[in-house]
Amino acid sequence: MKDSTLQAVSDLIDRYPALDTCRRDLEDAVRVLCESFAGGHKLLTCGNGGSAADAEHIVGELMKGFLLPRRLTGDIAASIRETAPESADYLLENLQGTLPAVSLVAETALTTAFANDQAADLGFAQQVLGLGNAGDVLLAISTSGNSKNVVYALQVARAKRVTSIALTGKSGGRIAREHLADVTIRVPDDETFRIQELHLPVYHMLCIAVENEFFGA
Repeated sequence: MKDSTLQAVSDLIDRYPALDTCRRDLEDAVRVLCESFAGGHKLLTCGNGGSAADAEHIVGELMKGFLLPRRLTGDIAASIRETAPESADYLLENLQGTLPAVSLVAETALTTAFANDQAADLGFAQQVLGLGNAGDVLLAISTSGNSKNVVYALQVARAKRVTSIALTGKSGGRIAREHLADVTIRVPDDETFRIQELHLPVYHMLCIAVENEFFGA
């Protein structure tokens, strides 16, 4: 791993000193994500309410350029020129390198059907069952650490050998108490909105770090 990739953790803590209590877990999360993407695997994200929006936000930062240019080069660029010569210039000018990520909160038809037909709190777990493979990562967000649908998703992730990162508040709730995630980042606050305010810079840092690892100079 590049030294500059883990530097993103120190840069975050310089801006948010309270997060120094999470330094080791932040570094572990960066390593987990870099290892997964390097192996050709993907990230799954989930959460409820504001954390559902965060889950989608993360995908948006990974599936396109965030801070760095991600121009397509090498084999994929050559393949586009060969298979789509008329569109190649436009495609290569605008498409960006990607880090594969899927938000489990976005599947409205599936989650509402599953809630109606089976169990409303197993919508994320069902998707982890269907989409998760060994080597993938689940990033599960719960400010309380007790959200049942997030807990069930983490349990299925472990059964499928999907590595997991949890973002919670200070107590970590059931997720921390039962060690349901491989890495649990417990930001140092107990109030929901303040937990969410700290979650955003944390996951921005994760996106900055992995982007640097795969697209940095």
